[in-house]
Amino acid sequence: MDSHASLHEIAKFLRRLQWTAIALGALWLLWLLTPVLTPFVLAAMLGWLGDPLVDRLERNGRSRNTAVILVFSAMTLVVVLVLVLLVPLIQRQIATLVASLPSYRDWLLQVAIPWVEARTRMEISNWLDFNHLIELVRSNWERAGGVATTLLGYVSRSGFAILGLFANIALLPVLTFFFLRDWDLLVARVGALVPRDHLETVTRLARESSGVLGAFLRGQFLVMVILGVMYGLGLWGVGLDLGILIGIIAGLLTFVPYLGPASGIILGCIAALVQYGDWEHIIGVLVVFGIGQVIESYWLTPKLVGDRIGLHPAAVIFAVLAGGQLFGFLGMLLALPVAAVVNVLLRYAEQRYTRSKLYAGEQPPMVMIDTSLTTQVPEPVEREPK
Repeated sequence: MDSHASLHEIAKFLRRLQWTAIALGALWLLWLLTPVLTPFVLAAMLGWLGDPLVDRLERNGRSRNTAVILVFSAMTLVVVLVLVLLVPLIQRQIATLVASLPSYRDWLLQVAIPWVEARTRMEISNWLDFNHLIELVRSNWERAGGVATTLLGYVSRSGFAILGLFANIALLPVLTFFFLRDWDLLVARVGALVPRDHLETVTRLARESSGVLGAFLRGQFLVMVILGVMYGLGLWGVGLDLGILIGIIAGLLTFVPYLGPASGIILGCIAALVQYGDWEHIIGVLVVFGIGQVIESYWLTPKLVGDRIGLHPAAVIFAVLAGGQLFGFLGMLLALPVAAVVNVLLRYAEQRYTRSKLYAGEQPPMVMIDTSLTTQVPEPVEREPK
């Protein structure tokens, strides 16, 4: 029996080692195919987000193809409207930024750096001197080792990257349409591969993960849009020439806790100092973001997002940064979905652990009986025989 048990444990360990090797190989392959997988992941997310609306239209009597065409057309119309409205606006804001660059440079050299030097006693201006920079580059030219060759290689790679970007943009609507049309088939095919003994558990975890993630992404997207509009209009009302651009940036960064308002406040204060140089407009910037944070904290996030992802803000920041470090843009795109699914699995693992013998121990749990709730049973009365 001992020999049989030892062989069973060895086989179990080898199976676990095999699955670990498969998981590591899949992660390595994902890392290699990151540039190729980005449009597929984006299209899959759009298909997953649009599938509930397609199913609702099907339940109302429309065919799958008709429902997919209607949802895909609506999604395309929204994207086109956003591009038509935002692209010219952002283009004008960028042109304003380019025209204002000399003012920002003068403010940096004449105001910001002298202020920092006076309080830190560091000679920062020497490092920004043009002649000093030329001499520094010249002294380290040989150490750089073929800067021209490296630059040409980068330009060449950038050209291929631009072509790849246009190819991914062209593929995105096509892939989104196919994911919308075949989403239920893909789910059914994946479900058919799940072992039958674990089908109920896997189905429950998949539904919980999908519900948590879908609610979070839809709610967070609405929060980003609303805050971007609020910040942009508020800073524009304060009088900042770059207010709309700063508001859009702050709104887009809202999905990372504290990063959106922090970046907006810093950029808005710098823009106010360069453009006006007084405290009134800085206070205006702070008031705009203060009102935005109050609305987000007490109305937008509780109503639209809530605690549906169940992650601490520090965990969200770590997930986004870790995903970007490991897999670039694809990693940042998948960071929150993967973190939400992992959180659901961790809750399930916690439930299994608290019900296991490892947590409860070998002794049976003690049952406390409330004697005040017990009823007195009357003793039987002996009757005389008739």
